[in-house]
Amino acid sequence: MHTLYMKQKVFSLRGRFSIQDQQEQDVYLVEGSFMQIPKTFSISSVDGEEVAVITKKIFSLLPKFFVEVDGETLTIEKSFTFFKDRYTIDAADLEIDGDWWDMDFQIKRHGEVVGSVEKKWFTFGDSYEIQVFDPDVEKVLIALVVAIDCVKEDEEASS
Repeated sequence: MHTLYMKQKVFSLRGRFSIQDQQEQDVYLVEGSFMQIPKTFSISSVDGEEVAVITKKIFSLLPKFFVEVDGETLTIEKSFTFFKDRYTIDAADLEIDGDWWDMDFQIKRHGEVVGSVEKKWFTFGDSYEIQVFDPDVEKVLIALVVAIDCVKEDEEASS
């Protein structure tokens, strides 16, 4: 098991923040576009190698993101529901189980848990603990958290 921590900076216009390991060392850097359409996020390793790109679809009734990881493109889309947020993810055999609203969920592949995400409360800025049980899904898991957090941030800003 490998644990990562994502903490957004509250006063960052570009949406720039890092993802750290248990020793508080930067592992990935996330940078969002500023005043750019469509909204994009680039996830890079600390060596500067781009590992994922997240692009928000411009004209869509509900939020939709395209995520490019390791040459594969997957789609994350918010579904229409009345009471709880629900997202569909078009990815290689990945299922989401848990509470999206509180950002406390597990990622499963063929019924086996390969990762989990838990939002940490009472912190200055949004903070998440990401546990990776299968290293093959680490980049996808990080991209999912960034995309869903972007949707939540946009919804909070519009209300």
